[in-house]
This record gives sequence, C-alpha cells and structure tokens, in this order.
Amino acid sequence: MFVCNELACRRYVFLADACTGIDDIAEAITLLELNNWDLVVSSNISSNLSSVASQANIYGTRSQAAPAAPPAAPAVASSSSSAFCPALPSRHIVERQPRMLNFRVEYRQRTVEVVIEEGSVVGEIKQILETELQVPVSKMQLKGWKSGDLSDSIVLQSLHLPKNNSLYVLTPEITPTASTSQNSVLQESLNQNFLLVISHREAQRDYNLNFPGSRTIQEVKRNVSDLINIPVRHQQWEGWPASASDSMTLAASGISYPCHHLGVCRRSSPANTREPTEECADVHMVSDSEGDDFEDASEFGVEESEMFGMGTSTGCRKAPLMPENTENEVDALLHFTAEFTTRYGECHPVFFIGTLEAASQEAFYGKARDRKLLAIYLHNDESVLGNVFCSQMMCADSIVSYLSQNFITWAWDVTKEANKARLLTMCTRHFGSVVAQTIRTYKTDQFPLLLIVMGKRTSNEVLNVIQGNTTVDELMMRLMGAMEIFTAQQQEDIKDEDEREAREMVKREQDEAYQLSLEADRKKREAQEREQAEQLRLQQIQKEADDEKEAIRLSLEHALPPEPAEEGGEPISKLRIRTPSGEFLVRRFLGSTKLQVLFDFVASKGYPWEDFKLLTTFPRRNITQLDPASSLLEAKLFPQETLFLEAKE
Repeated sequence: MFVCNELACRRYVFLADACTGIDDIAEAITLLELNNWDLVVSSNISSNLSSVASQANIYGTRSQAAPAAPPAAPAVASSSSSAFCPALPSRHIVERQPRMLNFRVEYRQRTVEVVIEEGSVVGEIKQILETELQVPVSKMQLKGWKSGDLSDSIVLQSLHLPKNNSLYVLTPEITPTASTSQNSVLQESLNQNFLLVISHREAQRDYNLNFPGSRTIQEVKRNVSDLINIPVRHQQWEGWPASASDSMTLAASGISYPCHHLGVCRRSSPANTREPTEECADVHMVSDSEGDDFEDASEFGVEESEMFGMGTSTGCRKAPLMPENTENEVDALLHFTAEFTTRYGECHPVFFIGTLEAASQEAFYGKARDRKLLAIYLHNDESVLGNVFCSQMMCADSIVSYLSQNFITWAWDVTKEANKARLLTMCTRHFGSVVAQTIRTYKTDQFPLLLIVMGKRTSNEVLNVIQGNTTVDELMMRLMGAMEIFTAQQQEDIKDEDEREAREMVKREQDEAYQLSLEADRKKREAQEREQAEQLRLQQIQKEADDEKEAIRLSLEHALPPEPAEEGGEPISKLRIRTPSGEFLVRRFLGSTKLQVLFDFVASKGYPWEDFKLLTTFPRRNITQLDPASSLLEAKLFPQETLFLEAKE
C-alpha cells in the first residue's frame, strides 16, 4: 500500500467510490487493498460485477440444472495502455434494447398499465387507451404531466420522464354514472396536499414535507434522498401501506389524510468479505422502486464497456457527445443533450439549445430582474474525471435544481480538436482572448470545466472556473458564491434600470404634456382662424349690403327733381324733417310734387321708407301710409310743415 497525505487519500477514496459504484467506503477500500490500490484494476472488477448483475437482471434467474460459472479473472491493463475494456463471458453480451416507459393510467374505477418505447409520441398512448377504455381519442384528456397539457405529437423522450409514471384520463363530454363516485373522490384527492412527517432514524430528526396527491411514492423518495443523503436504492422505509407501490400516487396509495407518519433509514450494508458470486447476486437486491433509476448500466452514468472514457477498443468506446466538424451549432447541442441523457440518465441540467451568442443574449441582455448567470460546461471524454463529474455532480438533484433556477447552462464537447478550436474562436469573439487563453492552459486531466460567466454593462466577466476534481458540496458552495456576487450586481442593475425607467417615464409624461399643449394651441388657433374668417365673411356681406344701399341712395339722389326757387310761379311747400340723430333736413318742393318724391328724398339721405316712417307733429299722422302718388297739397303738407323720422319696429 502506498503512502499519501490525508487530503490526497480522501480524494483517491472518493474517486474510487464514484468509479467502482460501491457506496460503502469501507467496502471500496477493501477492494482497493485486495488489488494493491490499483484503481484501474479495482474499477475493472466492479464493472465486471455490475455488468454480470445487469445481465442477470435482464435474463432472469439462471436454470437450476446449469451451475453458475465463476467470474473470469480480471484483465489487468498493461502499463503502456491508458485504457481498459473488461472481457465478459459471451453469454452476458446482449444487444442494447430501447428504453421502455411504464404508465399507470387511472380512469374512473379502472386502471390501465401501458408499456411503450421512449421514442413514441403522446398520441400513441391515447390510441392504446382508446382500445382499452373504449373512449374516443377526441373526447379524451390525458392529465398528470408535470409540464402541463401536451399535444399528441410530443415525443416522450423529449420530456425526460422516469421509467414509472402515473397519469389519469378525464372525459368532460362523457357524463359519468353513479359508479364513478369513487373515481371522483380519487380525482379530488389528487388535488389535495398530503403532509408527510418523515423521521430520519439515524439523524434522529423529523421532516415535515408537503406533497400534492398527484406525486408518486418514487418521486417522494427521490426528494427525500436530497435531505438525508441516502440514495433511493439504499433507503429502508417504514409506514407505507402494504399494498402501496412506488409507481402509485400518494392519493391512491392509501396513506392517511391530511397527515401521515413515515420512518426512513439506511439499508444495512452487506459483509465486506462476501464471495464475488454473492456480490453479483446482491447487486440486484433492490426494490422495484429503483427500477427507473438503474434500468441498465448507462443509468449509472457509466457504460458497461468503459468506466473512465479511455477505452481504445472500438467495441468499448462510447459514442461521442458531439460529432466532429458540425456546421450547425444547434444540431451539435441537440446531439450532445441526447447522448448525455443516454449516458447519465434523465436527471441533468437543462442545456440551452442554441449558439453561445444566443445563450449570452438570453442570460445577460434582458431586463435586470430576468437576467441570470451563464454556466458553460466543457466536456472532454479523454479525462478520467469526466464520468465521475457528470454522474456524481452534474446529475445531483441539488445541483440540477440550482442550475435550472439561477443559470443558463450551455455545453460543448472539446474532445475533438476541431470542436475545441471552434469553441476558442467563439469565446474569443464573445468574451475576449483572455478567456480563450485560460481554457488553453487547462490540461486534459483537469477537465471537465464549468465556467461561470456574468454579464456586465461593458463586457462579460468570468467569475469562476470550476474543475472536475471537486465534490458536490464544494461545487454548490462555488455556485452559491458566484450567485452572491451576481445578486449584488443585479440589485445595482435593477436600481439603475428603475431610475432610468423613472426618468424615461417623466420624459414621456413631459412629451405627452407638450404634445397635448401643442394640440390645444392648434385647436385654439384653428378656432381663432375660423372666427376671423366668419367675421370677414360677415363684414363682406355687410359691405356688400352697404354698397348696395349706397348705390340705391345715389340713384335716388340723382333722380330727384331740382329744388324749386322760393319765388316761383307755382305754389311752394317748405318742409323741415327731423332725423333720429336730431339733425334737420330742409328742402323746398312744388305743391304738386308727389309723396313718392318726398320719400325718395328722405331715402337719399340714408333713411329708406322701408325702414323708417315719416310722421307729422300735430296732429300725429304717418305720412308713409298715404298713397305715394298723392301730392303734397293733397297730403296737406303746404305751405310748410315740420316732420320727423322714426324707425319702424
């Protein structure tokens, strides 16, 4: 056994634990001691045992007539080789089958079990249910999806579902009969919240957790594993009803409402000195509840044929996460996400599908309240830390949840030199040459890398570079530290943005007030222009009327006979006419002159007989009512008379 300092030893044991898949540290150390602390050989043995157990789980129990053959001796890699590929017996090699999903579908008093390939669409489930339930697809609503209602064309694989799922069917257009009352109660229970009081025996601590009735027991166990740090496959529970299975919802499991008490502890570890054949048998001593967690070897985040991603044999090498020389970045990232899911399972961060520029825009250039940190995950299959980091850190529920809530996660595979060169070009364009040079300085065995980038007003800053040789707690601490820095900057940005929006709002209000003022002035000006135009029109009309009157007056004045002399042969009548203004009009007329001439004389002075009446003083007579053809003598306006003008009413 070699000697090392305490820190190096702990890291070595942690790596051995992660690589061998043995959660019991004492058991892992024992295996290492038996192989002279050779990590490669120990991992090879563990991989052989896991593969044998996996194949045993696929094929079922061996025939009693054929005794089980002892496992082949582990093949030790030579010092000149940097990889290994464990040679398994030929009877254990099987073709990889497509992943199957189990759906427990409840409809009124019936329960239908549906098993379907992950590559199918939602509509195919409805077609199966149509046959089983005799309910037309057009009247069927399939509920219970975590992401809400889905269209029939959605591919199940894109939903990242666990192996076991629970759904229920609603048919609003089909009137239920009295026999469906029990199903109505179940549907109501699915919407209720159950309080689970879970007692952790070893820590002597109780947890009070609220779960909706639609949550399955398997999902509850997974959530609890984050609190008590016990994987689902090592949990031992007390308090679940005997008829309850992990695929059941809490509403259908028969637990007490509104509160139910449960107990949980770690399942006892098997003896460290057991025979290899016993280890193979114990690998699958796991309840059905873990079936979706470890459906095959890829669910462990480790391929059956390769533990560290260093195999040189064609049959042992995994498919690359990203093809080489891909022209379309979107297609490359879709391939990365699909292959990552195949290797390490459904529980992983949601990788942004798009260019690095689009990811930066999504993270940095929205409203200050909506901005997030950008996490750039760089993978390298040639690093021994790759599988450990992905399966133990990147796929941990706490890390996945924290990244999903606070980060935009973008990924790239730098295993191929062409892909690495393309990444460096993108980083230089978006973050500057310093970031690209920093990535170049890291060696292959220091990958994977997780770059935490924060957007600033003028440039983007790399807050942290997390290497692959870390732990879940350390990774979480560094992510939280980056979030603290980002939150402080975000608060400043929110304050600046609010102040800027307030200023812009004041400016908008001022602009609106100014526009309203301009509009009011325009309307006032238009009103004044209309008034002036009306006045001009009236003045023009008045002027035309005055001109017409003046023309009439002049014509009358020219038509008057000449004034006779005082000493003439004919009788002369002298008339004095008092105007409304107090002036007197004096003129001589022949006694034989007609009254019309008198009226024309008065009109020529501006007092037409249509508007004025001519009156005598005493006795008071209205001369304008007399016959205009009569003479002054006949009207008794001789030899002289004083008259006055009065406006007609």
